[in-house]
Amino acid sequence: MLKQLSAQDAQFLYTQTANNLTHIMGVYIYDPSTAPGGFVRFKDIIAHVESRVHTSPLFKRRLHRLPFDIDHPYWVEDEHFDIEAHMSHARLPEPGDWRQFCIAVARWFSKPMDMNRPLWDIYIIEGLDRIPGIPKGSFAMLHRVHHAAVDGASGAHAFIAMSDIDAKGTPAISEPPPVEALGDPPSSAEIISRAWAASLQSPVKFMNALMKMSPAIISSARRAIEGGMTAGVPETRFNVPVGPHKMFDGTSVALADVALIRKKVPGATVNDVVLTTVGGALRKYLLKHKELPKESLVAVAPVNLRGKGGKASTPGNQVSAMSVPIRTDIADPLARLAAVRDYTVEAKEAKAGVSARIMTDLSQHIPGATMAAVARLVTSERFAVRGTNLFISNVPGAQVPLYLAGAKLVMQHGMAPLANNMGLFVATPSYNGRIAFSIISERAIMPDIAFFRTCIDESFADLMKAAPKPEKPKADTAKPKGIPKSRTKAAAKAERKNASSSSRRRPG
Repeated sequence: MLKQLSAQDAQFLYTQTANNLTHIMGVYIYDPSTAPGGFVRFKDIIAHVESRVHTSPLFKRRLHRLPFDIDHPYWVEDEHFDIEAHMSHARLPEPGDWRQFCIAVARWFSKPMDMNRPLWDIYIIEGLDRIPGIPKGSFAMLHRVHHAAVDGASGAHAFIAMSDIDAKGTPAISEPPPVEALGDPPSSAEIISRAWAASLQSPVKFMNALMKMSPAIISSARRAIEGGMTAGVPETRFNVPVGPHKMFDGTSVALADVALIRKKVPGATVNDVVLTTVGGALRKYLLKHKELPKESLVAVAPVNLRGKGGKASTPGNQVSAMSVPIRTDIADPLARLAAVRDYTVEAKEAKAGVSARIMTDLSQHIPGATMAAVARLVTSERFAVRGTNLFISNVPGAQVPLYLAGAKLVMQHGMAPLANNMGLFVATPSYNGRIAFSIISERAIMPDIAFFRTCIDESFADLMKAAPKPEKPKADTAKPKGIPKSRTKAAAKAERKNASSSSRRRPG
């Protein structure tokens, strides 16, 4: 059975360059003391992963890309699949501290993947004994997957399916995975006929989709104009061409503390607290460098389009996005949180990702060759649009301990691609009662990435220390219904005249 990439999946292939690789990566640190015997060998990890490759088709299927990208690529079964070709390991160089670990993580993330094999790999790093807060003997697993194969939700599901809920090896997902064909290579005749049909049908399908989405477009535009929801994107150090040398650092906070902060501003969500924390950190960071613009920085945050009934187990991308001012122009932390909350609550069309959803739906009907050419153009150094200052992704994870080959997962981070004119990404995956702030940038853009990590810690501490103030109710300036404006003024004038006459007649 032929398995073709969707337009949204394929765009991550078309936009990849030598400087901007479009894969994502999970960073997981495990404590092997919980495993039988108190240790885990590399071959034990290989055996464990091999026992779970059946949980998702992404493990054994590779790309079949067409000449000149005349149509979107196909997924086909890798007839030469060898799990050991996807797994490697090394030891952290001395002194083996957190800084050395961050450097090793960033270097692996900066390397291109082998696009001729299934689009995933695993890199095990040992020698983490000098990292504060990490148990002795721990190892890290860097799990890369190309963004053409998964989005945040389906990637998180694939990882959980590879994990256990105890050291005995009980799978975290007990349900058997659905049987899905990996895909057969298309014949030359099939490629030509399908590409030709797509080219002929695309104008009609494009117009049908556009007409179907017209009410949403008009409604979104009207609300944006009436509510003042449009936001400019100030120019910052992050809005420059991005080089090949990526940087990584991270910190984490307790979800219980996030809940305490939420209570200080009624109606605030976990995502609002995340956005506000990053906004405060960027305010501190840019003030230090004397680069803070008067306008608020704007972040793009993903929106999962699967809905409640959607299956995260299905590989691929089903994601939209929303733009949110993170109020770097507000010094008071709780006032900043209230402003972020007000925006996300009122921006119904942004919260649903309508504008990005529209573009996603329309892009399904653009021929592969055209989409590939346009994607490369609009993301190039010369023509990349300044549509945001940074990307902030909040992907909820498992809130129970997970295990791999008996070793307990003790820390989790995430990494995602950058793009020209978007040189900062903050991924915030949550796991077992904590939420991580994973920072991804580029060496020339943020050489002092450790300082920005400190800014995140301080921004969150400011929110924890801040005392809530009663919010002032919004003034009701609406005039009484059914009374014309001119009539209201006349009545007020008559009342003043009567009052004046009455005071003159009053006995002295």
